[in-house]
Amino acid sequence: MSIAPDAYADVLARIARAAQAVGRAPTDVTLVAVSKQQPWDAIEPVLEAGQRVFGENRVQDAMARWENRADGLTLHLIGPLQTNKAKEAIAFFDVVETLDREKLARVLAEEIQRQGRSPRLYVQVNTGEEPQKAGVIPADADAFIAACRTTYGLQPEGLMCIPPADEPAGPHFALLRQIAARNGLHKLSMGMSGDFETAIRFGATSVRVGSAVFGARDA
Repeated sequence: MSIAPDAYADVLARIARAAQAVGRAPTDVTLVAVSKQQPWDAIEPVLEAGQRVFGENRVQDAMARWENRADGLTLHLIGPLQTNKAKEAIAFFDVVETLDREKLARVLAEEIQRQGRSPRLYVQVNTGEEPQKAGVIPADADAFIAACRTTYGLQPEGLMCIPPADEPAGPHFALLRQIAARNGLHKLSMGMSGDFETAIRFGATSVRVGSAVFGARDA
């Protein structure tokens, strides 16, 4: 018997408590269950328990996992997107959270026009300016968001970040919220298994939670 439904219910309860603690409705926060690299026997009980929003890191893995199973679901791409996978990403995902450079903006805009399908888009901000991570650096975020809108005709609905693992997350969430506010963006994808309650306090509208829902992945 999988422990996933109990862990899933616990995460939902923690989201609700964190939201209520700052005067927000629990329904204001969407749980994106991070199913990447999880075996189907871990995902299926969570799906059966009512979860309908899932996050994946890689386009090909997601297509293999969710093809013919995605009806009624909302699938988020939360991993870096290569331009040569843009066609598949636009066709398959409902939300792309990792828009972070002009070349990708151009290719996504072209695919959206070609396919007539427009997933919701988030700009990824590298709040810690870590060289190994994707994302536009904070100093360039305003100009990049403007270019997405004016040059490429894209309409990002929010921002996403992954704070450095060795720093307190709160200041990074606060920075993301500030960038969103001054650019008229209302959605914030921030917070993972270790810090999603902090993210909710700073205004997260979606949290990306994997191990706390499914348990640790096998090595």
